[in-house]
Amino acid sequence: MIFFFGRGFDVRAAFMKNWDLIDENGYCSGEQDWLDAQKLCRQLDIPLEQVNFVKDYWLEVFGSFLKDYSAGITPNPDILCNRHIKFNLFYKHARERMGADAIATGHYCRSSFGPFLENYTEQDRVRLLTGVDEIKDQTFFLSQIGTEALRRTMFPIGGMMKREVKALAAEVGLEAFAKKKESMGICFVGKRSFQDFIGEYIESKPGGFVDFETGRVVGEHKGLHHWTVGQKAKIGGCLKPYFVFRKDVERNVIYLVAGTDHPLLRTDMVFAEDPVWLNRPDDWVRGGVLRCQFRFQHTKPLVGCSVIETDGHKVFVKLDEPLRAITPGQYAVFYRNEECFGSARITKPGPSMVYSDR
Repeated sequence: MIFFFGRGFDVRAAFMKNWDLIDENGYCSGEQDWLDAQKLCRQLDIPLEQVNFVKDYWLEVFGSFLKDYSAGITPNPDILCNRHIKFNLFYKHARERMGADAIATGHYCRSSFGPFLENYTEQDRVRLLTGVDEIKDQTFFLSQIGTEALRRTMFPIGGMMKREVKALAAEVGLEAFAKKKESMGICFVGKRSFQDFIGEYIESKPGGFVDFETGRVVGEHKGLHHWTVGQKAKIGGCLKPYFVFRKDVERNVIYLVAGTDHPLLRTDMVFAEDPVWLNRPDDWVRGGVLRCQFRFQHTKPLVGCSVIETDGHKVFVKLDEPLRAITPGQYAVFYRNEECFGSARITKPGPSMVYSDR
């Protein structure tokens, strides 16, 4: 990824290397991205350097990623990378070692200071705003970054549609880069299936697939880390397909329910912890209830909710309508109108729409 930083027209570029391809059996586009970055900066006559955060990425992001999957939790490495690497270590590197006034990124989002940090003071409150292109909006993944970094980050394309960005690139002679295939999914997984990838790092421990309602063993899994809540489990001879409802780490059991719309997969309550507030709403009194909007998957529509922060470290969310497959380890991200004002890591969903004490 390329980050342009500086103020005015004094622009330099830095390429972050976060993954060591020598230790990687699959394919990752990192090396080609580095070559493309060099070519682009030569064309624009912009100085470029590579910044190596491989060790930090393993410690702060990938290590947590593996730990969570081993514990039956489904993490979000993109949110962790933005919090610990891009908008923490890289931001500090740019400010302290390279003397940058600010950094600029290609995220599809905006801040209340606008794309070029004009007319602001250090005392002004900064707000993270959704990108104009709702489909490409990336505020979800930036919901845990610090306000200091956000205050000095420019989002030049946040006010543009994707097609406008591509058209502008072609207009200034960068059409070849505009046509480059977009990266999707988790970079370090590469072209392999996620099942194959995760199996290289976590030892498989076979256990039972159990029908939650009958208690009957209906199949065998190769390890809890291969599965996440709501995922379809391919088991032959069933009238309805099974889906993952819950994982029992101690018993090494995955409980299933029949049917993708099974009521047990839906809940209107969420418990979360360790919230990060980019901006705490003015009308949210300590111990009180805040009305806002919620999502735990960046591609899903926002849902109205009521939020209570119980002790500063825990959050309870009551949704206006039940959602399917709310997953521990993911993030409850909160919005008001066009502002993303914070998030908290989900610890567990509340009771399902069909209560059971099993």
